[in-house]
Amino acid sequence: MATTKENKRVYLTWTDEMDAALLAVLVKHHNNGDHAQNGWKPHVYNAAIRNVREKCNVEITKDNIASRCKTFDKHYEVISKILSQSGFGWDWVNDKLLIDSDDVWNKYVEANKSAACYKNKVVKNWDAISTIYSKDHANGQGAQTGAESAQVLPEQVDDASPDLSQKKQRTGEAILSILGDMKTSFNDSLKSTEPLSMPSVTSPAEILATLQMVPDLARSDMLKSYGKFILNERLFQALLELPMDMRKEWLLLLN
Repeated sequence: MATTKENKRVYLTWTDEMDAALLAVLVKHHNNGDHAQNGWKPHVYNAAIRNVREKCNVEITKDNIASRCKTFDKHYEVISKILSQSGFGWDWVNDKLLIDSDDVWNKYVEANKSAACYKNKVVKNWDAISTIYSKDHANGQGAQTGAESAQVLPEQVDDASPDLSQKKQRTGEAILSILGDMKTSFNDSLKSTEPLSMPSVTSPAEILATLQMVPDLARSDMLKSYGKFILNERLFQALLELPMDMRKEWLLLLN
């Protein structure tokens, strides 16, 4: 919302292009942990304003961003709750809910009337919205996981030295060894007659939302991984440490 010279209030209309430009900045700074106690740090707002101006030729303010973030937060709160229930999924092609049947939807809306408008609602950039708000809802705004605070690995250099290549190879072998040990430990735990302890930190809704962000992950593979992460908190934390483009391959190795 802005004010003209005649003191008339003018409401800003957000376009898909503006949303994409804003969320690109927010995701980047979310991963850097640039949260203040009651929102984003000042330089994040400045970066978002600059990016929207450059990409969309539109002037926005900090208040515009705060208002739009409230909308994103509402989308996450409603949709993530729906996705945590059986019978629902996310249509990544059409940017809306996948619903098994009208009966499933009607029963859900009967108990959650405020969700009624989301049956066919298109919500673009769900992957970015989920990335930003899943941890805020789980641990409080501004909370940061090990995955979010991990340093980004430097880009590969074509003319890297032999020592560097050998070091990378040893690192890769160490990672594969750890993954193998984790898989063995998990399989052994399934064979044990002792009851498995349930996770006390991560909610099922957060696990499901995280898996739904993995691109092109088949529904059956998602359900297998969901079952494993419900029983093993350490496995889920290991998933969060991986970059998004490595998560599907790792999940398939586990399955």
